[in-house]
Amino acid sequence: MLRLALLLICLALPATGEEVVAGLSQNRVAITANFDGSEIMIFGAVKREAPPPGDGALQVIVTVSGPSEPVMVRRKAKRYGIWVNTDAVEVDAAPSFYAVATSAPFEEVLSSTEDLRHKVSIQRAIRSVGAPMEIVDSQSFTEALIRIRTDKGFYQNRENSVIIQEETLFRTAVALPANLTEGMYSARIFITRNRQVIDVLETAIDVRKVGLERWVYNLAHERPLIYGILSLAIAIAAGWSASAVFRYLRS
Repeated sequence: MLRLALLLICLALPATGEEVVAGLSQNRVAITANFDGSEIMIFGAVKREAPPPGDGALQVIVTVSGPSEPVMVRRKAKRYGIWVNTDAVEVDAAPSFYAVATSAPFEEVLSSTEDLRHKVSIQRAIRSVGAPMEIVDSQSFTEALIRIRTDKGFYQNRENSVIIQEETLFRTAVALPANLTEGMYSARIFITRNRQVIDVLETAIDVRKVGLERWVYNLAHERPLIYGILSLAIAIAAGWSASAVFRYLRS
């Protein structure tokens, strides 16, 4: 029994004896009225009980993912001189924000099999199960979603941006855009050798509206009627004030 227990413990340990330990410069992001984006530093080290093995260099991958939600992607076409929506595909789940940073080109740090297993790349992080039968190029809708969100800074593919020192220490930074979606974000740190995952660490980042932004957000979602009345009253007051100032300047 003792030999069996020792065998099970050995099988449960990482094959290389390497583990990742990491930290974030901040694990809470406060969205205020003047919030214009933020940058999170991610740093850490590889803990080992023996010298690093010589079979393949150590690589590091860092991902930061926002809350996932269904997204309807529509295709426009020109009909009789007018651009109209023609086809539509609903992507089952797409992260509102996704950044992946690597210490080398992505193909050199992770195999396609490991990418499929851990869903590391942007393409794998998006889940799109099916599409209407009449749409034969459904993959192009996912590619369009990635292209649009990449242009807006919501999706980031940052190869060679993780700095490794002495195959032990590493660091990188991820820039968060101004118009973030509120919710719990997930940061994952992978260490790999020979394109295989050795260890992974996951931690959370809390992104929340605070102050006036929090009050307005809660009012809009919990008291939509009051929010609409206040919005209308503010619009009327602003219009009346502008008209009064204009009449005063003309007199």
